[in-house]
Amino acid sequence: MARVFVYGTLKKGQPNYKHMINTAKGLAKFQGRGRTVEKYPLVIAGKYNVPYMLNIPGTGHHVAGEIYSVDDQMLQFLDEFEGCPDMYQRTLMRIEVVEWEGKGGAGEARAAADGVVECFVYSTTTYPPEWVGLPYHDSYDSSGKHGLSYVLRESR
Repeated sequence: MARVFVYGTLKKGQPNYKHMINTAKGLAKFQGRGRTVEKYPLVIAGKYNVPYMLNIPGTGHHVAGEIYSVDDQMLQFLDEFEGCPDMYQRTLMRIEVVEWEGKGGAGEARAAADGVVECFVYSTTTYPPEWVGLPYHDSYDSSGKHGLSYVLRESR
């Protein structure tokens, strides 16, 4: 099982969460909530209002999201869904645990007690330069006060 941190449309209550609970795509088990140890710019960009975490460590905010344990099948699905490696790149990042529900062996308990876990995160280094000038968010909600509702793929 791999650990993945999601910060955008795949979180609970967001437009693409349905994929995280679709066992036909693999298994994803919610472990808890967290935020990036380093600051990153989280922007909403493009004509479909997609959330992107720009891989510019030290700039922006500590980005909030959810931590999942996923099997190989789900990780492969997420790679395809996120357009990896062209649109997003899957990299390991340190995530501060805010709330932990995960159950597992001593390693899991130690990671949670320590307060920091390593997770795969889909961020991007392949973005138009003007995105750096967009407003930065610390948390994403498709129906947030930013007024930039995400456009589902099936509606494009």
